[in-house]
Amino acid sequence: MLRKSLSFLLVLLTCACTVEGQSRPVAAPVQVRQPTLVNEATGDLPAVVRAVIDGRTVELDTGQRVQVSLLAPPADCWAAAARTFAEKSLLAKPVRVSSLTPGEVNLRLEDGTDYALLAVREGVLRAQAAAGALADAELGAARQDRGLWGAPCNGMDAVPTTTTTAPPPAQRVESSKSVPTTTSPPPVVTTTPPPPCAVAYRLDGQWQDGFQGKITIRNTGGAAINGWTLKWTFADGQTVRQMWNASVSQRGSAVTATSVEYTRTISPRGEVEIGFLGSVRGRNTAPASFTLNGTACTTS
Repeated sequence: MLRKSLSFLLVLLTCACTVEGQSRPVAAPVQVRQPTLVNEATGDLPAVVRAVIDGRTVELDTGQRVQVSLLAPPADCWAAAARTFAEKSLLAKPVRVSSLTPGEVNLRLEDGTDYALLAVREGVLRAQAAAGALADAELGAARQDRGLWGAPCNGMDAVPTTTTTAPPPAQRVESSKSVPTTTSPPPVVTTTPPPPCAVAYRLDGQWQDGFQGKITIRNTGGAAINGWTLKWTFADGQTVRQMWNASVSQRGSAVTATSVEYTRTISPRGEVEIGFLGSVRGRNTAPASFTLNGTACTTS
């Protein structure tokens, strides 16, 4: 009886040691994803720029030629510099692209910088129907005369043209008598000056049937402006309900804003801002052009 009990106890100890000594399962190694050069972003696709066509048009490694959204065509007087800037910033470098419409994309550099915003901020290109951050970037470049806002463009799309009018051909007079020598008048040189003003239009907020806008008027000329009238036309039937820093009148889509006493003077390189509340239904397109005291301004 004692032998059976000892044998049973020995069996139990052997089983316990066997279970205790069994090796525990080893967890499978976790695969760590190596970081990429470009931060991942929802809706973006990685690509490499293999050719630069101009300041806003590039060819990707997929063979697709695309245009960067919200950038205006390069100014004639700054086209070469715009292409050089694009090549330095984009050529043979990884980027992120997100398609908006066929052939038009948003494009970000590998550090996350928006290329359109960078180009406008450096004065390389102008924004197309600028609003928000792009409008602020363009206004900042204009204030500091960066890129095409300085010489020779001065914010224009082309260098001011110089027209030379040749003098009329001299008429030959045949006579036996001596003819007094005449001097032809010097050629008449006509220079087209740049517009003396720049206007930036932006939306500060929009809600159902209404919006808030801001307009910055900059004096780009060499003389002070004493009293001004700014005019523009809305394309989508917008109406101005209230305005500050100027008085307003509107007939149909045509709006006229007139300076008040404390905003009437704009010094050279100075600026004033006017704000307003408006009503809108449907689209809310920014005005395409502005005139100040009857003269067309550059617009952003």
